[in-house]
This record gives sequence, structure tokens and C-alpha cells, in this order.
Amino acid sequence: MAATNVIRQLVSKALYFKRLTPEIEQEINTELTRLGYISDTDYEALELLMEEMDAGRVQLVPSP
Repeated sequence: MAATNVIRQLVSKALYFKRLTPEIEQEINTELTRLGYISDTDYEALELLMEEMDAGRVQLVPSP
């Protein structure tokens, strides 16, 4: 994955499957830590994911 859009690709994956898995969440956190900042477009993507979760259209999958 290109470094510039990893977070957006992970958010897209969660939206496509309508599930935020622990693996996707960990990959997002790892990328945020690696970058040390969040771009406006990544912020908007994460905001959309949170809105979809709040609306019940994306489920948080618990760890096994």
C-alpha cells in the first residue's frame, strides 16, 4: 500500500465489509503512530467511519 493513502484504504476496507475488525483497527493505529500526524483527508475518512459506526451501518468486531 502506498504510504500516502494506507489509512483511507483501511477505512474503505472496513466500510466495504461493514465491519471494523481488530486487525484493521490495529493497522490504522500502527499507521497513525508511524506517521505521527493525521492528514485532513485521513481525518475525514476516519470521521466517516465513526459516523457509519454510530449509525449502526458498520459493526465493531470483538477480538477472538
